[in-house]
Amino acid sequence: MTLEAPALEPRPAAAPLVLVERLVFRYPNGHQALHGVDLRIEPGEKLALIGPNGAGKSTLMLHLNGIHLPAEGSVTIAGVPVTRQNLGRIRALVGLVFQDPDDQLFSPTVYDDVAFGPIHMGLSKEEVEARVARALEAVGLAGLERRQPFHLSLGQRKRAALATVLSMSPELLVLDEPSAGLDPRGRRELINLLRGLDQTLLVSTHDMRLVAEVFPRTVILDEGRIVADGPTPDLLADAALLERHGLEMP
Repeated sequence: MTLEAPALEPRPAAAPLVLVERLVFRYPNGHQALHGVDLRIEPGEKLALIGPNGAGKSTLMLHLNGIHLPAEGSVTIAGVPVTRQNLGRIRALVGLVFQDPDDQLFSPTVYDDVAFGPIHMGLSKEEVEARVARALEAVGLAGLERRQPFHLSLGQRKRAALATVLSMSPELLVLDEPSAGLDPRGRRELINLLRGLDQTLLVSTHDMRLVAEVFPRTVILDEGRIVADGPTPDLLADAALLERHGLEMP
């Protein structure tokens, strides 16, 4: 399932959706979080980003929609460089879903939250309503438009947060720990949802079973460097590799 993508300038068929080259980032306190990261993601890929706490996963993800800007190196989304001048275009291309859905749900109703982005894109009332309906249908929340977000379960709030991003029709979805805190039913619903999305998907997670079930490709990040990148079954079967980087087999 997918939503209509925004009109964009055509790009060469062979061009990646995400191209990160020699990315370096330092925080104001001097801590260097990324050390020359290179990453290429093709349109339609589903990719898991794993690694120990403090590896730089969140820092890398925040570069993909311009919350952080490169200190050195470059990040390009659909041929558009991630720069201060291009932030509007980048944030139309990249939908970022935070670990805590309450960071994204702030309106009186689910409808209002999901409609917020399309309204601020200047879309007509009819198009806003259509996008909200499609997004809520995609995440299995059709019929809950008038519910107050804080009355939803955690799993429902996570899906509502995803709907707020889907309603803007991004090409890339970036999710931070989407299964954290979910019970088995909520986790299974999430897995089925992620499997059904057509958008390119990058997910940071410690849930190795989620990685094994959903993502054909996995990248391991540790101490700000990509230390492995390959087919998920191969990486998850390498017990020594996982142990070296503070990870466990599923």
